[in-house]
Amino acid sequence: MTTFNDREQAFEAKYARDEEMAFRILARRNRLLGEWAARLMGLTEVEGEAYAKEVIRAEFEEAGDEDVIRKLLGDLTAAGIETDDAKIREALAHKAVDARRQLIESKS
Repeated sequence: MTTFNDREQAFEAKYARDEEMAFRILARRNRLLGEWAARLMGLTEVEGEAYAKEVIRAEFEEAGDEDVIRKLLGDLTAAGIETDDAKIREALAHKAVDARRQLIESKS
């Protein structure tokens, strides 16, 4: 029975690590996305950091990416930046890859 318990604990530990990594990737992706949008809007470095934190917080408004996309689309449009849903989704996908790469490289 201890072998079964050991396997169960190992699966639970792996699940917890996977969930933590997914959360970290998501937060990093949103920070990178916020920094990208801040550069497009011409924000200063300090303003850009604050804006990136706002984008991270926007993720917690509802499940999925729609809240982040809606925030970026509204903010970029208000700043006079010509963009659309597809451009933001493309940037979101690229930043997700960058975030995963950065986290994997930081563990090496």
